[in-house]
Amino acid sequence: MASTSHGGGGVAARMRNAASTFCSDSQPLIADIRKTVLLMKDIAVQLEKDNLPDKVKELEDAVIELVGLSELSVQFSSAVQVFANRYQPGEEFTNFSKLFEDELSEFKANQSSDLPKHPLIRQFKEAVWKVHHAGQPMPGEEQEDIVMTSTQSNILNVNCPLTGKPITELVEPVRSMECRHIYENKIIMQYLKSNQQRGRCPISGCPRILQADKLVQDPLLLIEIDEMRKMNKETEVEDFTMLDED
Repeated sequence: MASTSHGGGGVAARMRNAASTFCSDSQPLIADIRKTVLLMKDIAVQLEKDNLPDKVKELEDAVIELVGLSELSVQFSSAVQVFANRYQPGEEFTNFSKLFEDELSEFKANQSSDLPKHPLIRQFKEAVWKVHHAGQPMPGEEQEDIVMTSTQSNILNVNCPLTGKPITELVEPVRSMECRHIYENKIIMQYLKSNQQRGRCPISGCPRILQADKLVQDPLLLIEIDEMRKMNKETEVEDFTMLDED
């Protein structure tokens, strides 16, 4: 598939709209996978209690496969958005297939491919391990690592560094493909515009240089923010319950 500059502006706009639609269409699939993995974790815990390790291992293998599919969907969707953001019409033919494949390869190279360390998989293993080893660290891990698995996620910052707002209150959150930090889209774009579309991540201590075309709303981002929003509400309910008891 190739293109020239004729009608390039319209092509670029259509590509960005298509990329946004593709991302939105991916969200239900990823959300369903996450719900399924949580359900499988509960089933595995019961199977472990019933001393059926072979069945637990089958579930673990299935969880790893599902999480892998979810990660691939996120990678593909993010690469599509970056490709659409970066596309600039030119006089020569554009090889869309090659450009997209290059973008996807670059994105995969920048992401962790160690699925066993994925938060959902680690939480699955931790839940099963605790059935017979409560309070003990899993083999090869320190106690601190296990404590972190219950809260570990892909969300690295809970507030936008430029607005100070919690990410659960952002109007249009986007995530950097360079450092994975999250910002309010309009504000971070203004920040980068004042720096010729590039600038250091405004998170204190982060050395990464941001690029406007690599700020995306990957399909997992809104799901994780929604999960954080629900978790915050549950914590508020627990706090109020404890106050009532006092």
